[in-house]
Amino acid sequence: MTDTTDPIAAARRALLEAALPNVVFDGWSRETLDRACEDAGIDAQTAAMAFPRGPVDMALAFHDQMDEALRAELAGDEMAAMKVRERVTHGVRRRIELVAEEREAVRRGATLLSLPVYAADSARAIWQTADIIWTAAGDTAEDYNWYTKRAILSGVYSSTLLYWLGDESDDSEATWAFLDRRIDNVMQFERVKGAVQKNPLARAMLAPASAALSIIRAPRSARGGGGGGGGGGDAAAGARRSSCVLPGVGRTAPPAEA
Repeated sequence: MTDTTDPIAAARRALLEAALPNVVFDGWSRETLDRACEDAGIDAQTAAMAFPRGPVDMALAFHDQMDEALRAELAGDEMAAMKVRERVTHGVRRRIELVAEEREAVRRGATLLSLPVYAADSARAIWQTADIIWTAAGDTAEDYNWYTKRAILSGVYSSTLLYWLGDESDDSEATWAFLDRRIDNVMQFERVKGAVQKNPLARAMLAPASAALSIIRAPRSARGGGGGGGGGGDAAAGARRSSCVLPGVGRTAPPAEA
């Protein structure tokens, strides 16, 4: 949680607020950051502490800010009566709806963060979003499934976000239909996996792989806590350790959007 007494955090929020109107024209750029400093009355030294790497950190801060808004919203009781599939779908949809008024900022962030040099940052940000959604959905996985669930959802979120950026349908209806189809694909995979696990022959054939996977554990903060309160640091660490299971994510769906 952000400390409201932290002057750097306060400067970061003020700079983001001042920058967003100009991102439409200049993207997440040095020009946008300099203009935000002028408009917010913040000196360059403070801005450098708020965003050490400049524009890319500003874009990532926007993503983090929207993630925190999602975390707070999903912490309510609205999802209690939903099935797991509905909770995950709702989480992805709300994450996109939260930035509906900043579509161009999302587009510009996607362009910036699609650069190979920022692939790790992009993967971390998307993983963080997926972790927030799964945690809110009540995920209790403590083994390798903790990672596979977030890896798969990262792909679903990424593809849905990119689809939404080009969607011109009323109320983004085409995007939500696209999201439902992606979730259907995931459910089909889970059904096949469940059938394989119930098959004695298949189970015997996969025993060596299962034994190897059994040593993989979720981050400490995610164990014994129903997914564990978002696991900010550990979730990010999970993304770094598991970047190998996120092929192309850094290139397909950058995080500075939402």
